[in-house]
Amino acid sequence: MISQEDKQTVLKLILEACKSGARKSKAAQLLGLTIRTLQRWGKNSLLDSRKGSRAAPGNKLSDHEKIQIANVLESPEFAASNPNQIVPRLADQGIYLGSESTMYRILRELKMNIHRQSSLPAKRHSPDPLISNAPNQLWSWDITYLPSTVRGRFFYLYMVMDLYSRKAVACQVYEYESGDLAADLITDACLQEKIPKDQVTLHSDNGSPMKCATMLAKLQDLGVVPSFSRPSISNDNPYSESLFRTLKYRPEYPDKPFKSLFEAREWANRFINWYNKEHLHSSIHFVTPEDRHSGRDIKILANRQHVYQEAKSKNPERWSGKTRNWNPTTEVILKKFKKVKKTSEKMKKAA
Repeated sequence: MISQEDKQTVLKLILEACKSGARKSKAAQLLGLTIRTLQRWGKNSLLDSRKGSRAAPGNKLSDHEKIQIANVLESPEFAASNPNQIVPRLADQGIYLGSESTMYRILRELKMNIHRQSSLPAKRHSPDPLISNAPNQLWSWDITYLPSTVRGRFFYLYMVMDLYSRKAVACQVYEYESGDLAADLITDACLQEKIPKDQVTLHSDNGSPMKCATMLAKLQDLGVVPSFSRPSISNDNPYSESLFRTLKYRPEYPDKPFKSLFEAREWANRFINWYNKEHLHSSIHFVTPEDRHSGRDIKILANRQHVYQEAKSKNPERWSGKTRNWNPTTEVILKKFKKVKKTSEKMKKAA
C-alpha cells in the first residue's frame, strides 16, 4: 500500500512535469497510474474517501455459532482430531456446525491450528556413506535395455564397474533379466579380479534381479557385501547410470535396433574395450579407467604436472595462478547408502 508521503511525492513530481509542459495524463501513465487516481489523491489532503461495502455476507457465522464450534474443537472428544475427522463424526450424530474449511478458519483465528495429535515424529538416520580409496573395494552394477528388431522385445546389458577406477570389470548381454545370470556375472568378475572374501561391497538399486534369493546367496558365498539404494530414490546409483549414458550417447551407438544377440554382444565388447583402454575419463583427471585401475595413472599425472611446471617456468607471465591440478583423486565416496549385513535374515534364508 502506498503511504501518504509517497503519494505527496508523486503529486509534486507530476506537478513539476506539468509546469515543464508535460500532460498530466501522460505523466500519470508513465508512473502506472490513472488520471482518476491522481484526482482522488489531490482531494481531502490525499485521504482516500472510497468506502468499502458495508453489507455483511449472508453466510457469515454469528458469534454464538463461532463459540459453539470452538467448544467442539476444544472438547475432550475432538481435541486430538482434525476437522476432516470431526465433520463426518458430527454428521454421524446428526449434527452439522460448519464445513472443514470453516473449522480450519476458526482454528487459525484462535491460533489453535497446530499438530493436534500427541504423536512424536519418527526419528530418521542418514545411512553411512561408502568410501573407496583403492581398486576393487566398491563396485556398482545395473541393467539397461538394448532395443531389438522385434517390437516389445529387448536385450539386457549387465554391467559391473569399479567406482574408484571407473573400470567396467564385467559386462554381458542376455536375452532376459535374471538373478541367476547376474550371479554368474558377479562370479566371473570376482574370479577375473581375484577378489578375496570381505573385500568388495557391491551396490545396486532395488530391482528384482539384484535382490533375488539366488543373487544374495551367491554374494554370501563369494564374500561380497551387498548394498542397495534407498527405496523410491532414482539417483542413488549414479555411477552406473552415468556409464549407461556414456554408452548410449556414443557416436558409434547404432541408430537402428540390434538384429541379434550376437550383434548386441559384439557392439558391447567393442564399447568396453574403448571405454576401459582409450576413453580419457573426466572424473579421474582424464586418464583411462584401465590406467587408473592398474595404478599407472600416478606416473601419468606426475608427468603432466612436470610438463605444466616447466611450461610455467619458461613463461611465468602467462600464468596468473597455480598450474592445473594433476594430483590423482585419493578416494571416491558413494553418499547416503548403508551396507546390508551378510548375516541378514534374507541371506540366511537364501543360503
